[in-house]
Amino acid sequence: MTRKIDIFDTTLRDGEQSPGASMNTEEKLVVARQLLRLNVDVIEAGFPISSPGDFESVRRIAELAGDQAVVCGLTRAVEKDIDAAADALKYAKRPRIHTGLGVSPSHLRDKLRITEDECVERAVKCVKYAKKYVEDVQFYAEDAGRSDYDFLVRVIQAAVDAGATVVNIPDTTGYSLPEEFGRRIKYLVEGVRGIENVKIAVHCHNDLGMATALAMAGVKNGARQVECTINGLGERAGNTAMEEVVMAIRMHEDELDAHTDINTREFCKASRLVSSITGMNVQANKAIVGANAFAHSSGIHQDGVLKKRDTYEIIDPADVGAGASQIVLTARSGHAALKHRLEELGYELEGEALDQVYEAFLNLADKKKEVYDEDLESLINERDRNENALYTLEAVQVSTGFPLTPTATLTLKDVEGVERTVCEYGTGPIDAVYKAVNKIIEVDNDLAEFSVQSVTRGIDALGEVTVRVTAEDGGIYTGRGADGDIIVSSTKAYLNALNRLLSDKRAGRA
Repeated sequence: MTRKIDIFDTTLRDGEQSPGASMNTEEKLVVARQLLRLNVDVIEAGFPISSPGDFESVRRIAELAGDQAVVCGLTRAVEKDIDAAADALKYAKRPRIHTGLGVSPSHLRDKLRITEDECVERAVKCVKYAKKYVEDVQFYAEDAGRSDYDFLVRVIQAAVDAGATVVNIPDTTGYSLPEEFGRRIKYLVEGVRGIENVKIAVHCHNDLGMATALAMAGVKNGARQVECTINGLGERAGNTAMEEVVMAIRMHEDELDAHTDINTREFCKASRLVSSITGMNVQANKAIVGANAFAHSSGIHQDGVLKKRDTYEIIDPADVGAGASQIVLTARSGHAALKHRLEELGYELEGEALDQVYEAFLNLADKKKEVYDEDLESLINERDRNENALYTLEAVQVSTGFPLTPTATLTLKDVEGVERTVCEYGTGPIDAVYKAVNKIIEVDNDLAEFSVQSVTRGIDALGEVTVRVTAEDGGIYTGRGADGDIIVSSTKAYLNALNRLLSDKRAGRA
Protein backbone atom coordinates (compact mmCIF):
# COMPACT_ATOMS: atom_id res chain seq x y z
CA MET A 1 0.00 0.00 0.00
CA THR A 2 1.43 3.39 -0.99
CA ARG A 3 1.69 6.36 1.36
CA LYS A 4 -1.48 8.41 1.74
CA ILE A 5 -0.84 12.09 0.91
CA ASP A 6 -3.33 14.40 2.58
CA ILE A 7 -4.68 17.24 0.44
CA PHE A 8 -5.03 20.42 2.47
CA ASP A 9 -7.10 22.97 0.55
CA THR A 10 -6.50 26.63 1.31
CA THR A 11 -8.62 28.15 -1.47
CA LEU A 12 -10.87 29.77 1.14
CA ARG A 13 -7.94 31.26 3.06
CA ASP A 14 -4.76 31.79 1.02
CA GLY A 15 -6.63 31.61 -2.29
CA GLU A 16 -9.00 34.33 -1.19
CA GLN A 17 -6.02 36.59 -0.47
CA SER A 18 -5.43 36.87 -4.21
CA PRO A 19 -6.28 40.52 -5.09
CA GLY A 20 -9.86 40.73 -6.34
CA ALA A 21 -10.74 37.18 -5.33
CA SER A 22 -12.45 37.77 -1.99
CA MET A 23 -15.59 35.74 -1.21
CA ASN A 24 -18.44 36.33 1.19
CA THR A 25 -19.63 33.66 3.60
CA GLU A 26 -22.32 32.23 1.33
CA GLU A 27 -19.87 31.95 -1.56
CA LYS A 28 -17.35 30.23 0.70
CA LEU A 29 -19.99 27.70 1.69
CA VAL A 30 -20.70 26.94 -1.98
CA VAL A 31 -16.98 26.33 -2.58
CA ALA A 32 -16.72 24.27 0.63
CA ARG A 33 -19.47 21.94 -0.60
CA GLN A 34 -17.51 21.41 -3.79
CA LEU A 35 -14.34 20.71 -1.77
CA LEU A 36 -16.25 18.03 0.11
CA ARG A 37 -17.32 16.51 -3.21
CA LEU A 38 -13.64 16.48 -4.14
CA ASN A 39 -13.02 14.58 -0.90
CA VAL A 40 -10.23 16.85 0.35
CA ASP A 41 -8.71 15.86 3.68
CA VAL A 42 -8.44 19.33 5.21
CA ILE A 43 -10.27 22.59 4.51
CA GLU A 44 -8.54 25.72 5.73
CA ALA A 45 -11.70 27.77 6.05
CA GLY A 46 -10.21 31.14 6.96
CA PHE A 47 -8.36 33.37 9.41
CA PRO A 48 -10.98 33.85 12.17
CA ILE A 49 -9.38 36.84 13.96
CA SER A 50 -9.08 38.83 10.73
CA SER A 51 -12.77 39.79 10.40
CA PRO A 52 -16.28 38.89 11.59
CA GLY A 53 -16.97 37.51 8.12
CA ASP A 54 -13.97 35.18 8.24
CA PHE A 55 -14.95 34.05 11.74
CA GLU A 56 -18.49 33.25 10.58
CA SER A 57 -17.19 31.42 7.50
CA VAL A 58 -14.97 29.17 9.61
CA ARG A 59 -17.80 28.50 12.04
CA ARG A 60 -20.33 27.57 9.35
CA ILE A 61 -17.91 25.47 7.30
CA ALA A 62 -16.95 23.61 10.49
CA GLU A 63 -20.61 22.70 10.96
CA LEU A 64 -21.03 21.82 7.27
CA ALA A 65 -18.04 19.46 7.04
CA GLY A 66 -19.05 17.19 9.91
CA ASP A 67 -16.88 14.05 9.94
CA GLN A 68 -15.98 14.26 6.26
CA ALA A 69 -13.00 16.61 6.52
CA VAL A 70 -10.78 18.35 9.03
CA VAL A 71 -11.63 22.05 9.25
CA CYS A 72 -8.75 24.35 10.00
CA GLY A 73 -8.46 27.96 11.16
CA LEU A 74 -5.29 30.01 10.70
CA THR A 75 -3.72 32.08 13.47
CA ARG A 76 -0.56 33.98 14.21
CA ALA A 77 1.50 32.92 17.24
CA VAL A 78 -0.74 35.18 19.32
CA GLU A 79 -3.07 34.01 22.08
CA LYS A 80 -6.06 36.13 21.01
CA ASP A 81 -5.78 34.71 17.47
CA ILE A 82 -5.79 31.18 18.86
CA ASP A 83 -8.75 32.00 21.12
CA ALA A 84 -10.74 33.25 18.11
CA ALA A 85 -9.90 30.18 16.04
CA ALA A 86 -10.90 27.85 18.88
CA ASP A 87 -14.20 29.70 19.27
CA ALA A 88 -14.93 29.50 15.52
CA LEU A 89 -14.11 25.77 15.50
CA LYS A 90 -15.97 24.79 18.66
CA TYR A 91 -18.71 22.96 16.71
CA ALA A 92 -16.33 21.20 14.34
CA LYS A 93 -16.22 17.42 14.50
CA ARG A 94 -12.57 17.43 13.39
CA PRO A 95 -11.04 20.82 14.30
CA ARG A 96 -7.47 21.91 13.66
CA ILE A 97 -5.69 25.11 14.67
CA HIS A 98 -2.94 26.23 12.30
CA THR A 99 -0.49 28.50 14.10
CA GLY A 100 3.09 29.62 13.68
CA LEU A 101 5.53 32.38 12.78
CA GLY A 102 8.37 33.32 10.44
CA VAL A 103 11.71 31.52 10.73
CA SER A 104 13.92 33.01 7.99
CA PRO A 105 16.62 35.61 8.76
CA SER A 106 14.55 38.16 6.85
CA HIS A 107 11.42 37.51 8.91
CA LEU A 108 13.26 37.38 12.23
CA ARG A 109 15.27 40.54 11.57
CA ASP A 110 12.94 42.77 9.55
CA LYS A 111 9.40 41.63 10.31
CA LEU A 112 9.27 40.11 13.79
CA ARG A 113 12.46 41.74 15.13
CA ILE A 114 13.25 38.87 17.44
CA THR A 115 16.18 36.54 18.03
CA GLU A 116 16.34 32.87 17.12
CA ASP A 117 15.88 31.94 20.79
CA GLU A 118 12.78 34.11 21.04
CA CYS A 119 11.42 32.50 17.85
CA VAL A 120 11.79 29.01 19.34
CA GLU A 121 10.18 30.18 22.57
CA ARG A 122 7.18 31.60 20.69
CA ALA A 123 6.82 28.43 18.61
CA VAL A 124 6.61 26.28 21.73
CA LYS A 125 4.23 28.69 23.43
CA CYS A 126 1.75 28.93 20.54
CA VAL A 127 1.62 25.16 20.00
CA LYS A 128 1.07 24.46 23.67
CA TYR A 129 -1.58 27.18 23.91
CA ALA A 130 -3.47 25.75 20.91
CA LYS A 131 -3.27 22.26 22.41
CA LYS A 132 -5.43 23.52 25.29
CA TYR A 133 -8.30 23.75 22.80
CA VAL A 134 -7.71 21.00 20.21
CA GLU A 135 -5.64 17.88 19.87
CA ASP A 136 -4.81 18.52 16.20
CA VAL A 137 -2.37 21.45 16.00
CA GLN A 138 -0.47 22.37 12.86
CA PHE A 139 2.62 24.55 13.20
CA TYR A 140 3.84 26.62 10.24
CA ALA A 141 7.43 27.83 9.88
CA GLU A 142 6.80 30.79 7.59
CA ASP A 143 9.43 31.42 4.91
CA ALA A 144 11.08 28.10 5.71
CA GLY A 145 12.31 28.03 2.11
CA ARG A 146 14.84 30.76 2.94
CA SER A 147 15.65 29.68 6.48
CA ASP A 148 18.90 28.29 7.86
CA TYR A 149 18.79 24.48 7.73
CA ASP A 150 19.94 23.86 11.30
CA PHE A 151 17.78 26.58 12.78
CA LEU A 152 14.76 25.17 10.93
CA VAL A 153 15.48 21.74 12.48
CA ARG A 154 15.69 23.40 15.88
CA VAL A 155 12.31 25.18 15.50
CA ILE A 156 10.52 22.14 14.11
CA GLN A 157 11.98 19.95 16.86
CA ALA A 158 10.61 22.36 19.45
CA ALA A 159 7.17 22.37 17.80
CA VAL A 160 7.08 18.57 17.66
CA ASP A 161 8.15 18.30 21.30
CA ALA A 162 5.43 20.81 22.23
CA GLY A 163 2.75 18.57 20.68
CA ALA A 164 2.32 19.66 17.05
CA THR A 165 0.64 16.95 14.97
CA VAL A 166 1.53 18.54 11.62
CA VAL A 167 4.53 20.71 10.76
CA ASN A 168 4.12 22.94 7.73
CA ILE A 169 7.24 23.84 5.73
CA PRO A 170 6.26 26.70 3.42
CA ASP A 171 8.25 28.15 0.57
CA THR A 172 6.38 31.36 1.23
CA THR A 173 8.02 33.40 -1.52
CA GLY A 174 8.38 30.65 -4.13
CA TYR A 175 12.13 31.22 -3.98
CA SER A 176 13.48 27.66 -3.84
CA LEU A 177 14.54 25.32 -6.59
CA PRO A 178 12.79 21.94 -6.41
CA GLU A 179 15.98 19.96 -5.72
CA GLU A 180 17.00 22.28 -2.89
CA PHE A 181 13.52 22.25 -1.37
CA GLY A 182 13.50 18.46 -1.51
CA ARG A 183 16.85 18.38 0.33
CA ARG A 184 15.38 20.66 2.99
CA ILE A 185 12.49 18.24 3.63
CA LYS A 186 14.86 15.29 3.69
CA TYR A 187 17.09 17.16 6.18
CA LEU A 188 14.11 17.52 8.53
CA VAL A 189 13.14 13.85 8.11
CA GLU A 190 16.65 12.83 9.11
CA GLY A 191 17.28 15.51 11.73
CA VAL A 192 14.10 15.88 13.84
CA ARG A 193 13.46 13.28 16.56
CA GLY A 194 9.94 11.88 16.46
CA ILE A 195 9.21 13.37 13.00
CA GLU A 196 7.84 9.99 11.94
CA ASN A 197 4.97 10.52 14.37
CA VAL A 198 3.82 13.79 12.78
CA LYS A 199 2.99 14.83 9.23
CA ILE A 200 5.27 17.08 7.26
CA ALA A 201 3.26 19.47 5.10
CA VAL A 202 4.50 21.62 2.22
CA HIS A 203 2.97 24.93 1.21
CA CYS A 204 4.58 26.32 -1.95
CA HIS A 205 4.08 29.52 -3.90
CA ASN A 206 4.39 30.05 -7.63
CA ASP A 207 6.51 33.19 -7.87
CA LEU A 208 8.98 31.45 -10.19
CA GLY A 209 6.36 29.16 -11.76
CA MET A 210 7.55 26.11 -9.80
CA ALA A 211 4.93 25.64 -7.07
CA THR A 212 3.83 22.20 -8.27
CA ALA A 213 7.43 21.07 -8.81
CA LEU A 214 8.34 22.25 -5.29
CA ALA A 215 5.40 20.40 -3.77
CA MET A 216 6.30 17.23 -5.67
CA ALA A 217 9.90 17.48 -4.46
CA GLY A 218 8.52 17.69 -0.93
CA VAL A 219 6.35 14.59 -1.42
CA LYS A 220 9.27 12.68 -2.92
CA ASN A 221 11.40 13.43 0.13
CA GLY A 222 8.91 12.61 2.88
CA ALA A 223 6.08 15.16 3.01
CA ARG A 224 2.68 13.58 3.66
CA GLN A 225 0.48 16.66 3.22
CA VAL A 226 0.31 19.16 0.37
CA GLU A 227 -1.30 22.57 0.84
CA CYS A 228 -2.87 23.78 -2.38
CA THR A 229 -5.74 25.68 -3.99
CA ILE A 230 -8.19 25.22 -6.85
CA ASN A 231 -6.74 26.75 -10.04
CA GLY A 232 -3.56 27.64 -8.13
CA LEU A 233 -5.35 30.68 -6.71
CA GLY A 234 -3.37 32.65 -4.14
CA GLU A 235 -1.28 35.66 -3.26
CA ARG A 236 0.95 37.16 -5.94
CA ALA A 237 1.55 34.42 -8.56
CA GLY A 238 -0.55 31.92 -6.62
CA ASN A 239 -0.13 28.60 -4.80
CA THR A 240 0.37 24.99 -5.76
CA ALA A 241 -2.64 24.02 -7.90
CA MET A 242 -4.51 21.10 -6.36
CA GLU A 243 -5.45 19.61 -9.72
CA GLU A 244 -1.83 19.62 -10.86
CA VAL A 245 -0.25 18.05 -7.80
CA VAL A 246 -2.97 15.40 -7.40
CA MET A 247 -2.73 14.29 -11.03
CA ALA A 248 1.08 14.32 -10.86
CA ILE A 249 0.91 11.99 -7.86
CA ARG A 250 -1.56 9.75 -9.69
CA MET A 251 0.66 9.59 -12.80
CA HIS A 252 3.75 8.68 -10.71
CA GLU A 253 2.15 6.71 -7.87
CA ASP A 254 4.65 3.83 -7.89
CA GLU A 255 7.70 6.04 -8.28
CA LEU A 256 6.60 8.28 -5.39
CA ASP A 257 5.10 5.47 -3.29
CA ALA A 258 2.17 7.82 -2.79
CA HIS A 259 -1.53 8.30 -3.52
CA THR A 260 -4.39 10.66 -2.64
CA ASP A 261 -8.09 10.00 -2.06
CA ILE A 262 -9.26 12.93 -4.20
CA ASN A 263 -12.29 12.47 -6.47
CA THR A 264 -10.54 13.84 -9.55
CA ARG A 265 -13.67 13.77 -11.73
CA GLU A 266 -14.81 16.88 -9.85
CA PHE A 267 -11.78 18.98 -10.88
CA CYS A 268 -13.22 20.77 -13.91
CA LYS A 269 -16.45 21.53 -12.08
CA ALA A 270 -14.47 22.90 -9.12
CA SER A 271 -12.31 24.98 -11.43
CA ARG A 272 -15.29 26.57 -13.16
CA LEU A 273 -17.03 27.22 -9.84
CA VAL A 274 -14.06 28.99 -8.25
CA SER A 275 -13.43 30.97 -11.42
CA SER A 276 -17.07 32.05 -11.56
CA ILE A 277 -17.25 33.10 -7.91
CA THR A 278 -13.91 34.92 -7.75
CA GLY A 279 -13.95 36.37 -11.26
CA MET A 280 -10.41 35.05 -11.74
CA ASN A 281 -10.36 33.50 -15.22
CA VAL A 282 -8.35 30.36 -15.89
CA GLN A 283 -5.80 30.70 -18.69
CA ALA A 284 -6.58 28.52 -21.70
CA ASN A 285 -3.30 26.59 -21.47
CA LYS A 286 -3.61 25.93 -17.73
CA ALA A 287 -2.66 22.34 -16.91
CA ILE A 288 -5.52 19.88 -16.22
CA VAL A 289 -8.44 22.37 -16.20
CA GLY A 290 -7.57 24.90 -18.94
CA ALA A 291 -9.76 25.07 -22.05
CA ASN A 292 -6.85 23.80 -24.16
CA ALA A 293 -5.65 21.11 -21.74
CA PHE A 294 -7.04 18.33 -23.94
CA ALA A 295 -7.29 20.19 -27.25
CA HIS A 296 -5.15 19.24 -30.25
CA SER A 297 -4.58 21.43 -33.32
CA SER A 298 -1.36 20.04 -34.79
CA GLY A 299 -2.03 17.62 -37.65
CA ILE A 300 0.63 15.18 -36.37
CA HIS A 301 -0.87 15.21 -32.85
CA GLN A 302 -4.42 14.89 -34.14
CA ASP A 303 -3.52 11.87 -36.24
CA GLY A 304 -1.84 10.21 -33.24
CA VAL A 305 -4.71 10.92 -30.83
CA LEU A 306 -7.28 9.64 -33.31
CA LYS A 307 -5.35 6.38 -33.65
CA LYS A 308 -4.74 5.98 -29.90
CA ARG A 309 -5.47 8.67 -27.35
CA ASP A 310 -2.44 8.12 -25.12
CA THR A 311 0.02 8.86 -27.92
CA TYR A 312 -0.33 12.52 -26.92
CA GLU A 313 -2.46 12.46 -23.75
CA ILE A 314 -1.18 11.06 -20.47
CA ILE A 315 -4.49 11.78 -18.72
CA ASP A 316 -7.94 10.64 -19.83
CA PRO A 317 -10.00 13.88 -19.94
CA ALA A 318 -12.91 12.03 -18.31
CA ASP A 319 -10.76 11.40 -15.23
CA VAL A 320 -10.79 15.11 -14.42
CA GLY A 321 -14.34 15.79 -15.59
CA ALA A 322 -13.27 17.35 -18.88
CA GLY A 323 -15.38 15.14 -21.15
CA ALA A 324 -13.45 14.07 -24.24
CA SER A 325 -10.37 15.14 -26.17
CA GLN A 326 -10.94 18.04 -28.54
CA ILE A 327 -9.73 18.00 -32.11
CA VAL A 328 -9.39 21.71 -32.93
CA LEU A 329 -9.39 22.32 -36.67
CA THR A 330 -6.82 24.93 -37.73
CA ALA A 331 -4.46 25.50 -40.64
CA ARG A 332 -2.15 22.92 -39.03
CA SER A 333 -4.74 20.13 -39.16
CA GLY A 334 -4.29 17.28 -41.61
CA HIS A 335 -6.56 15.11 -43.75
CA ALA A 336 -7.12 12.64 -40.89
CA ALA A 337 -8.53 15.24 -38.50
CA LEU A 338 -10.77 16.80 -41.15
CA LYS A 339 -12.06 13.39 -42.32
CA HIS A 340 -12.75 12.36 -38.70
CA ARG A 341 -14.74 15.52 -37.98
CA LEU A 342 -16.70 15.32 -41.22
CA GLU A 343 -17.64 11.73 -40.41
CA GLU A 344 -18.87 12.85 -36.99
CA LEU A 345 -21.05 15.39 -38.83
CA GLY A 346 -22.37 12.65 -41.13
CA TYR A 347 -20.30 13.22 -44.27
CA GLU A 348 -18.45 10.28 -45.84
CA LEU A 349 -15.84 11.70 -48.22
CA GLU A 350 -12.96 9.89 -49.86
CA GLY A 351 -10.33 10.50 -52.53
CA GLU A 352 -10.81 13.50 -54.79
CA ALA A 353 -13.95 14.69 -52.99
CA LEU A 354 -12.07 14.82 -49.67
CA ASP A 355 -9.11 16.54 -51.35
CA GLN A 356 -11.39 19.25 -52.74
CA VAL A 357 -12.95 19.95 -49.36
CA TYR A 358 -9.53 19.84 -47.68
CA GLU A 359 -8.21 22.45 -50.11
CA ALA A 360 -11.18 24.71 -49.37
CA PHE A 361 -10.70 24.02 -45.65
CA LEU A 362 -7.05 25.10 -45.78
CA ASN A 363 -7.95 28.28 -47.65
CA LEU A 364 -10.48 29.10 -44.95
CA ALA A 365 -8.19 28.04 -42.09
CA ASP A 366 -5.50 30.43 -43.33
CA LYS A 367 -7.95 33.25 -42.72
CA LYS A 368 -9.35 32.03 -39.37
CA LYS A 369 -7.82 30.96 -36.07
CA GLU A 370 -10.21 28.01 -35.78
CA VAL A 371 -12.64 26.29 -38.15
CA TYR A 372 -15.94 25.29 -36.53
CA ASP A 373 -18.55 22.67 -37.43
CA GLU A 374 -20.76 25.33 -39.00
CA ASP A 375 -17.85 26.35 -41.22
CA LEU A 376 -17.44 22.76 -42.39
CA GLU A 377 -21.15 22.54 -43.16
CA SER A 378 -20.82 25.68 -45.28
CA LEU A 379 -17.79 24.27 -47.12
CA ILE A 380 -19.69 21.06 -47.94
CA ASN A 381 -22.70 23.06 -49.09
CA GLU A 382 -20.47 25.27 -51.27
CA ARG A 383 -18.96 22.17 -52.85
CA ASP A 384 -22.40 20.72 -53.54
CA ARG A 385 -23.57 24.02 -55.03
CA ASN A 386 -20.59 24.17 -57.38
CA GLU A 387 -20.65 20.49 -58.40
CA ASN A 388 -23.26 20.85 -61.15
CA ALA A 389 -23.08 24.61 -61.68
CA LEU A 390 -23.29 25.95 -65.23
CA TYR A 391 -21.09 28.90 -64.23
CA THR A 392 -18.48 29.05 -61.49
CA LEU A 393 -16.73 32.05 -59.97
CA GLU A 394 -13.06 32.31 -60.87
CA ALA A 395 -12.31 35.84 -59.64
CA VAL A 396 -13.98 38.99 -58.41
CA GLN A 397 -12.45 42.33 -57.50
CA VAL A 398 -14.24 45.45 -56.31
CA SER A 399 -13.10 49.06 -56.04
CA THR A 400 -15.30 51.29 -53.92
CA GLY A 401 -15.20 54.18 -51.51
CA PHE A 402 -15.89 57.90 -51.34
CA PRO A 403 -15.85 59.65 -53.81
CA LEU A 404 -15.03 56.65 -56.05
CA THR A 405 -17.61 55.03 -58.31
CA PRO A 406 -18.11 51.39 -57.26
CA THR A 407 -16.54 49.13 -59.90
CA ALA A 408 -16.50 45.32 -60.15
CA THR A 409 -14.24 43.16 -62.31
CA LEU A 410 -15.54 39.61 -62.57
CA THR A 411 -14.40 36.34 -64.17
CA LEU A 412 -16.74 33.37 -64.63
CA LYS A 413 -16.07 29.93 -66.15
CA ASP A 414 -18.75 27.97 -67.97
CA VAL A 415 -19.21 24.18 -68.11
CA GLU A 416 -16.97 23.94 -71.17
CA GLY A 417 -14.13 25.65 -69.32
CA VAL A 418 -14.38 28.94 -71.20
CA GLU A 419 -13.61 31.98 -69.04
CA ARG A 420 -15.07 35.41 -69.55
CA THR A 421 -14.10 38.62 -67.77
CA VAL A 422 -16.20 41.78 -67.61
CA CYS A 423 -16.17 45.09 -65.74
CA GLU A 424 -19.23 47.01 -64.59
CA TYR A 425 -20.15 50.08 -62.54
CA GLY A 426 -22.94 50.30 -59.97
CA THR A 427 -24.52 52.36 -57.21
CA GLY A 428 -22.66 50.17 -54.70
CA PRO A 429 -20.20 47.23 -54.74
CA ILE A 430 -22.93 44.53 -54.73
CA ASP A 431 -24.86 46.32 -57.48
CA ALA A 432 -21.68 46.50 -59.59
CA VAL A 433 -20.93 42.78 -59.07
CA TYR A 434 -24.48 41.70 -59.91
CA LYS A 435 -24.51 43.83 -63.07
CA ALA A 436 -21.26 42.12 -64.12
CA VAL A 437 -22.81 38.68 -63.51
CA ASN A 438 -25.88 39.65 -65.55
CA LYS A 439 -23.66 40.82 -68.40
CA ILE A 440 -22.24 37.29 -68.70
CA ILE A 441 -25.31 35.24 -67.74
CA GLU A 442 -27.98 36.82 -69.87
CA VAL A 443 -31.13 35.67 -68.13
CA ASP A 444 -33.90 38.03 -67.05
CA ASN A 445 -34.39 38.27 -63.29
CA ASP A 446 -35.16 40.68 -60.51
CA LEU A 447 -33.38 40.58 -57.14
CA ALA A 448 -36.22 40.11 -54.65
CA GLU A 449 -34.32 39.51 -51.40
CA PHE A 450 -30.78 39.85 -50.06
CA SER A 451 -29.70 38.90 -46.52
CA VAL A 452 -26.42 38.14 -44.77
CA GLN A 453 -25.55 36.48 -41.47
CA SER A 454 -22.41 35.14 -39.79
CA VAL A 455 -22.01 31.36 -39.82
CA THR A 456 -20.00 31.26 -36.58
CA ARG A 457 -18.86 33.61 -33.84
CA GLY A 458 -16.00 36.07 -34.02
CA ILE A 459 -14.92 38.89 -36.29
CA ASP A 460 -13.28 36.37 -38.64
CA ALA A 461 -16.50 34.34 -39.08
CA LEU A 462 -17.73 33.18 -42.47
CA GLY A 463 -20.51 35.33 -43.83
CA GLU A 464 -23.37 33.46 -45.50
CA VAL A 465 -25.49 35.41 -47.99
CA THR A 466 -28.95 34.33 -49.11
CA VAL A 467 -30.58 35.87 -52.18
CA ARG A 468 -33.88 35.29 -53.93
CA VAL A 469 -34.43 36.23 -57.56
CA THR A 470 -37.66 36.31 -59.51
CA ALA A 471 -37.66 34.99 -63.08
CA GLU A 472 -39.74 36.56 -65.87
CA ASP A 473 -42.37 33.82 -65.43
CA GLY A 474 -42.69 34.66 -61.71
CA GLY A 475 -40.68 31.70 -60.44
CA ILE A 476 -38.57 32.34 -57.36
CA TYR A 477 -35.03 30.94 -57.07
CA THR A 478 -32.97 30.93 -53.88
CA GLY A 479 -29.19 31.00 -53.85
CA ARG A 480 -26.64 30.84 -51.03
CA GLY A 481 -22.94 31.52 -50.79
CA ALA A 482 -20.47 31.52 -47.91
CA ASP A 483 -16.99 33.00 -47.61
CA GLY A 484 -14.88 35.08 -45.28
CA ASP A 485 -15.27 37.97 -47.76
CA ILE A 486 -18.79 39.37 -47.97
CA ILE A 487 -18.38 40.39 -51.63
CA VAL A 488 -17.36 36.85 -52.56
CA SER A 489 -20.27 35.41 -50.51
CA SER A 490 -22.69 37.76 -52.26
CA THR A 491 -21.36 36.86 -55.69
CA LYS A 492 -21.56 33.11 -55.01
CA ALA A 493 -25.12 33.44 -53.68
CA TYR A 494 -26.33 35.36 -56.74
CA LEU A 495 -24.50 33.00 -59.07
CA ASN A 496 -26.06 29.99 -57.33
CA ALA A 497 -29.56 31.42 -57.79
CA LEU A 498 -28.97 32.20 -61.48
CA ASN A 499 -27.47 28.75 -62.11
CA ARG A 500 -30.68 27.21 -60.79
CA LEU A 501 -32.82 29.53 -62.88
CA LEU A 502 -30.74 28.87 -66.00
CA SER A 503 -30.84 25.08 -65.46
CA ASP A 504 -34.64 25.14 -65.26
CA LYS A 505 -34.83 27.42 -68.29
CA ARG A 506 -32.67 25.07 -70.37
CA ALA A 507 -34.72 22.09 -69.15
CA GLY A 508 -37.92 23.87 -70.14
CA ARG A 509 -39.11 24.28 -66.59
CA ALA A 510 -38.92 28.09 -66.61
